Amino acid sequence: QFLSIIRLPDGSSLTDPKGRVTSHLIGIFSRTMNMLREGIRPVYIWDGEPPKLKQKTIEARKERKEFALKELRKAISKEDKIKWAQQTSKLTAPMIKDAEKLLQAMGVPSIRAPSEGEAEISYLVKKGILDACASQDWDALLFGAPKLIRNISISGKRKIPGKRAYTELKPAIVDLKENLKALELTQEQLIIIALLIGTDYNPGVKGYGPKKSYKLVKDEQKLSKILAVSGWEFEVPAEEIIDLFLNPKVKDAEVSWENPDSEKILKFLVDDFSFSQERVESQLKGLEDMKKKRTQTDLDNFF
Repeated sequence: QFLSIIRLPDGSSLTDPKGRVTSHLIGIFSRTMNMLREGIRPVYIWDGEPPKLKQKTIEARKERKEFALKELRKAISKEDKIKWAQQTSKLTAPMIKDAEKLLQAMGVPSIRAPSEGEAEISYLVKKGILDACASQDWDALLFGAPKLIRNISISGKRKIPGKRAYTELKPAIVDLKENLKALELTQEQLIIIALLIGTDYNPGVKGYGPKKSYKLVKDEQKLSKILAVSGWEFEVPAEEIIDLFLNPKVKDAEVSWENPDSEKILKFLVDDFSFSQERVESQLKGLEDMKKKRTQTDLDNFF
């Protein structure tokens, strides 16, 4: 996300003097500092090896990036350059390693999931290790995340893909149990509705949107009947995708938070990546001031 939205006016990524991309580090540092100042303790989870069922989606995304790169090379206007540049973003292994190093200096845990990141965080929330899953990906609900937090943004707005325009964002909490109860659905029925509409593991059934899919699932209780009526003709059996959502590849993980190490943060961002020392120190001071204010408030409330 940070790689596509944090860019120079011409659409190119922000880099250090050595040519290394720094957009992701700027985004992670700024957003994490804002959360820490508000007393939020985040955990970052990285995707692991994708399921084999996701291969076609990955190939399609790769093709879109290659197409965007070709269009970027042909682009003349500033607007077109920005439009296509944002669609060529790619998170590399060295970028993840640098992000992990920064988070460690900030005292914030990060976890490499064995497979899908949303599956791992949903598992940790269900176990009570974490409070909620913060993601824009609705798949978190299909993996069973009890609570999904969407639209977390420092600016309160999000860029519209492919356009130089923004839409206003308001944070929202989706409670899975409450919604399933209101819709009178089981977890498996929710997954079947998603399959009819389309997921990362299968294209949707033509002509089936949310309303039509919901009605079919409510009218027909048996999966075999639902598939027959909808005309499911995909290579991947629906049962296999349902099982992937209900029994994803996850792992147990312990998380702990430490106080940010200002010295390590400054060395990493300023010395290693040539960030502005003044800006980094300002962020660190803001965090320290907020912690002191919160401590004083707690003391006042105690007495």
